[in-house]
Amino acid sequence: MALPFIISIPHGSGRIPDALEGAFALSQDEIDESVDWGTEEIFGSLDASDTVCAQWSRLVVDLNRAPERRDIKGVVAGVDYFGRRVYRPDREPGNREIEGRLNGYYWPYHRRLEDALRNEHACGLFDGHSLNGVGPAEAPDAGCKRKDIVLSNNGDHNGETTRSLGRTTCPVGWLNLMKEAFLNAGFSVALNDPYTAGYITAHYGRILAEEGKFAIQVEINQDLYIHPVTGRIHPRRLAETRSRIQGCFEEIARRV
Repeated sequence: MALPFIISIPHGSGRIPDALEGAFALSQDEIDESVDWGTEEIFGSLDASDTVCAQWSRLVVDLNRAPERRDIKGVVAGVDYFGRRVYRPDREPGNREIEGRLNGYYWPYHRRLEDALRNEHACGLFDGHSLNGVGPAEAPDAGCKRKDIVLSNNGDHNGETTRSLGRTTCPVGWLNLMKEAFLNAGFSVALNDPYTAGYITAHYGRILAEEGKFAIQVEINQDLYIHPVTGRIHPRRLAETRSRIQGCFEEIARRV
C-alpha cells in the first residue's frame, strides 16, 4: 500500500535549459553545489501517493520561493548559498525574463503539485530537501554543524506557533511523533533549525490545515551519504540512509 503522503522535491535537479547556456557566472561544479543531492534517490524512492520532482536547477527558478519575490535571493536568485554571483553582468535577468521562467518552469511544477494535493487519500505533504553538513556562507547558521534531520513546520524550535511567523503547518503533536520516528532510527533531529519552512511548506500548509492535513519540510544532512573526500554520493551510505528513511516514513504513516 502506498504511503498516504504527497512528496515534493523542488531542488533535486541541476539541469540548465539550452537557452541559458553561457548566462551563468558560475562553473558547472559551482552550479551543481546548488543541487539537493540525494533527494531524488531517497524521497523519490518512497512509495508515496504521488511524487513531484523538479526538472531544472533552482538557479533557473527557485520553486520554493514566492513567485512575487524579486530580491537577490528571490524566485530567480542573484547569488547562491555561498554568496557567489549567479549571472554574468550582461545576462542578469530582468522582469520580462523572470516572468518567462515563471511561465515555463515554475507554474507547471506548482500546477502539478496542486493536482497531487487534491488526492483525498493523502493526509499530508512532505517537501524534501538536503543540506550541507555545515551551514554555508549565506545560510542562517553559517559555519555551524547541523543535525541529521531537520523537520520544519513554520514554528519555533519546539514546533510551536510564533507571532512573527504565524500559523504552523503541522500540529506540534504530529511533529513530535515524526521527530520520534527519526530518533528511533538513530538520526539526530532539529525542529525549525536552521530553516523554519520554505514557500512550498508554508503556502500549501495553510491550505491543507483547513482540511485537517499537514505540510512538513524535511531536510536530510548530506554528510550521511556524501563521501567526505570526493564530494560525491557514496552508494552504500546512500542505500543505508534510504532504507532508514523508508522505515521512518512507514512508522509515521502507521501512527499519523
